[in-house]
Amino acid sequence: MTELHPAPGDTLLLVNLGTPAAPTPEAIRTYLAEFLSDPRVVALPRWLWQPILRLAVLPRRSKAVAHKYEQVWMDGGSPLAVHTRRLAEAVQARMPGVRVVHAMRYGAPVLEAELVAARDRDGRVVVLPLYPQYSTTTTASVVDVVRRVMPAAQVRVVDEYSVDPGWVHAVAASIRAHWQANGRGELLLFSFHGIPQRLVDAGDPYERQCHAGAQAIVAALGLEDGEWQTAFQSRFGAGAWLKPATDATLRALAGAGTRRVDVVCPGFSADCLETLEEIAIQNAELFREHGGETLAYIPCLNDAPAHADAIAAIAMRELAAWR
Repeated sequence: MTELHPAPGDTLLLVNLGTPAAPTPEAIRTYLAEFLSDPRVVALPRWLWQPILRLAVLPRRSKAVAHKYEQVWMDGGSPLAVHTRRLAEAVQARMPGVRVVHAMRYGAPVLEAELVAARDRDGRVVVLPLYPQYSTTTTASVVDVVRRVMPAAQVRVVDEYSVDPGWVHAVAASIRAHWQANGRGELLLFSFHGIPQRLVDAGDPYERQCHAGAQAIVAALGLEDGEWQTAFQSRFGAGAWLKPATDATLRALAGAGTRRVDVVCPGFSADCLETLEEIAIQNAELFREHGGETLAYIPCLNDAPAHADAIAAIAMRELAAWR
């Protein structure tokens, strides 16, 4: 591992997307109002989008989304909150001398507040968004806040780690462990969060990095063509999104006679609504409805030791290269 000589005040800030404070319609409404007001997420003009959001989207979605969160909520909070907090603690144990904290782009812990606290320590600050692949809808939104708060000379942002060897090793190892414990399906499906196709057409590297990461994991596993596929989930709103869609892919696989499929979501660093409810519950049911028998969801890396090792190594390299 990279030798690290931290300076007093150095901070590593891990940033994840965000989560409501409770599985209630009121908490969901507060969270979604912040999330869906970010122009990086919804690019419509504010004068047009805000009335639609406040009068139509939030009243309609808040109750339905609250029910989804109720199905996956943990004792310590939402899965994303619990796993991100535990990951930060695991990384802290690997980086003595560096203050390791976490924040959410939307919700709490508040990103801007954590940046201000790190800035005021007068040390170096490494911001590591827990998005392995860069997108203008995720990483760039974190950078927007960083640039607003931090002096450029005091901060560095890790843009992506989509083919980082340590991360690839961790994902591949988690898949092998799942197969060893539960058996192996007929096909491994990589399901990444989708983004609008127009963003990719405008130069967003996300799709390319998703495919590159999947290829690296496949190579580490030694899989052959036909043993795996890649798809994109979680479409929101109108317009074309990245294809193939995960739900459509699962319907097609079931219809073609596939009885068991394993699904892994390496675009998510920690389990959340999109993995535990959308994939492991909703899409598993869809797969069975169309003739499949078993959709086996392979959990995210969460706070696994190999994940903490990979994140710590990335952060240490960033600090070590800082002169």
